[in-house]
Amino acid sequence: MNELITDVKNLELETLKNLRNSKSANTLRAYQSDFKDFSIFCEQNGLTAIPTEPKIISIYLTNLSKNSKFSTLKRRIASISVIHKIKGHYLDTKHPIIIENLLGIKRLKGSRQLAKKPILINDLKLIIKAIDELNQKEFKKLRDKAIILIGFSGGFRRSELVDLEYEDLEFVPEGVKIFIKRSKTDQSGEGSIKAIPYFDNEKYCPVKILKEWIGISKKQSGKIFNISDKLVSLIIKKYALIAGLDPKRYGGHSLRSGFATSAAESGAEERNIMAMTGHKTTQMVRRYINEANLFKNNALNKIKI
Repeated sequence: MNELITDVKNLELETLKNLRNSKSANTLRAYQSDFKDFSIFCEQNGLTAIPTEPKIISIYLTNLSKNSKFSTLKRRIASISVIHKIKGHYLDTKHPIIIENLLGIKRLKGSRQLAKKPILINDLKLIIKAIDELNQKEFKKLRDKAIILIGFSGGFRRSELVDLEYEDLEFVPEGVKIFIKRSKTDQSGEGSIKAIPYFDNEKYCPVKILKEWIGISKKQSGKIFNISDKLVSLIIKKYALIAGLDPKRYGGHSLRSGFATSAAESGAEERNIMAMTGHKTTQMVRRYINEANLFKNNALNKIKI
């Protein structure tokens, strides 16, 4: 009997370990950061953070809604739920007290937020021009250009971009193949390959600039850029400001959304955009396509004044 109890205990520990391993390191860090905020709130108000209950989650969401986007609220619920699972606790995040509170907040505040703007082709050219003209070391210029051009051309998530390693690259006559070991929509770690071709215009060619960066940095193994995903956002904001753009309107996601929107504007098919970005559903990609077509398919274009 004791052996059976021991076996079940070991299986339970192994199951919890599997739950942790099912998420990427970056995803886990994001969950832990969100849960830390919830824990601080509970501690300050004499509430239990883990195991918690739907009523406490609902109170936390009400407080959070005063200064946060609706999307942040939904992400915090997911994070708290995952941390509970990893710790071996059940939490009913579909409880009416949570769902109905969210509906009330959504009606009161609305869910549409002012999203970060995509970096489109003209913006990209202005940013590369700003990097070229800035008085700084060639080493830093090449790194920042490589980050921006590869990030844009591959439709990369920030986490994918900063996780790129030398071993993930395969240069071929047509361009470069980049192996993505794991991403937000590939938690099982099956991996995928992005192919980035050479551009006719060498000034904006991501493959050429990436090769130059690897050459000057003498990379033979490990991380290609060796930076944090937060720094990606800061780099974009820095050059957006120098280029005369509003840095508050741009962030790390602007490269990815910029690729998808620019590709849609150029007439790329939905499935080809999804193949590059790694989106598993059409919802987000169609949003980029609709954004790109706001003026192209505008009924006012048919009116002659």
